[in-house]
Amino acid sequence: MSQGHEQVVFCSDPESGLRAVIAIHSTALGPGLGGTRFYPYATEEAAVADALRLSKAMSYKNSLAGLDLGGGKAVIIGDPDTDKTEALLRAYGRFVESLGGRYLTACDVGTYNADLDVVGRETRYAHGRSEAYGGCGDSSVLTAYGVFLGMQAAAQHCWGTRSLAGRTVAVAGAGKVGSHLVGHLVEDGAHVLVTDVAPAAVERLRARYPQVEAVEDTATLVRTAHDVYSPNALGGALDPDTVAALPSRIVCGGANNQLATPEVAEQLRARGILYAPDYLVNAGGVIQVEDERHGFSFARAQAKASGIFDVALRVFRAADDEGVSPAVAADRLAEERMRSVGRLATIRLPR
Repeated sequence: MSQGHEQVVFCSDPESGLRAVIAIHSTALGPGLGGTRFYPYATEEAAVADALRLSKAMSYKNSLAGLDLGGGKAVIIGDPDTDKTEALLRAYGRFVESLGGRYLTACDVGTYNADLDVVGRETRYAHGRSEAYGGCGDSSVLTAYGVFLGMQAAAQHCWGTRSLAGRTVAVAGAGKVGSHLVGHLVEDGAHVLVTDVAPAAVERLRARYPQVEAVEDTATLVRTAHDVYSPNALGGALDPDTVAALPSRIVCGGANNQLATPEVAEQLRARGILYAPDYLVNAGGVIQVEDERHGFSFARAQAKASGIFDVALRVFRAADDEGVSPAVAADRLAEERMRSVGRLATIRLPR
C-alpha cells in the first residue's frame, strides 16, 4: 500500500466518536495541503487507502498549480449526516494542530466551510473557512472555473477553438462543482446533458437552466451521443467498460481520482479520447483555499486559477510530443517541479 508517504497519522477520540486518518504524502514544496473527507467507509483499510491515494494526488495537484505546497489529505470515518458533532470536529482540529503545520486542512466531500470554522477553533491550520471568518468561502466556485478552462483548453487542442458553443457536454454530477460548471457551459453556448444520483439536484439545476437536458443515470449518460464527458462526482468514474462505451472526444471533469486504474489513461489515448488530468483541471479550488494564507482576495485567486488553461495546453502538447497520455505528461511536469524546486530547501539560509 506504500506510495512514498512521509507520514500517516491515526486519530482516535472514543468519547466524541472521532476516527480519522491524516496522510502526508510530500512536504518537498511546503506543508501538505488537502481537504478533510467525512465518509462512512466500510472498513478502516478502505479509509487508509483513500487517504493515501488522495494525499498523493494533492502533491501532484499543488505542484502543477505552481503552489508552494505539498500534498496531504484526511478522512474521518463516519456518516456526516449523523456522526458530525462540534466535539468530534474540535477533537479532529486538535490532532491537526498537533502536527505543527505539516498538514493544512480544508473542505472535501462531507465537510463544509462551517465545519472548518469549528475545526479552526482548535487549530491554526484550518483553511477553506467561511467568509465571516476571513476565509475563501465556497471553493467549488473556482474548482468549476478551472474545470471549464481545462475543457476549453482541450477544445482548443482538439478543434482549434476554445469555445464549446454547439458542442454537447455530458455532466455526471450536479453537486457543488457540477452545478457551477453547468453555468459556465450554458453561458458558453454548449448543449448540456446532466445526471445525478439525487434527482432533486438535477431539478434544482434545471430550474436555473431550463435548456439543460436531464438523463436518467450515468450508465445512460455515457452511452448518449456527446462531445465531452465530464465526471464530477466520486472517483473511479473511468473504468475499462465506461471508456469502451464513451462516444466522447474529450474527458474533462472535477472529480478526483477519475481513473479506476492507471492503465485507463492509455485506453483513452488508444481510443483517441483526450483526457484532461483531473488534478490539473480541478486545481481551482485549492488555489482558492491557498489564497487564504495571503489574506483572501477572490480576484487574485481567480487570476491565478486562470493559468489552468495554459498549463493544460502545455500538458496536451507534451503528451503529443512524447507519445504518452496526458496523465503521464502531467505527472512528469509535477514531479519535475517537486524535484527542481523542492531541492532548494537544501540551500541553508542564515538564521
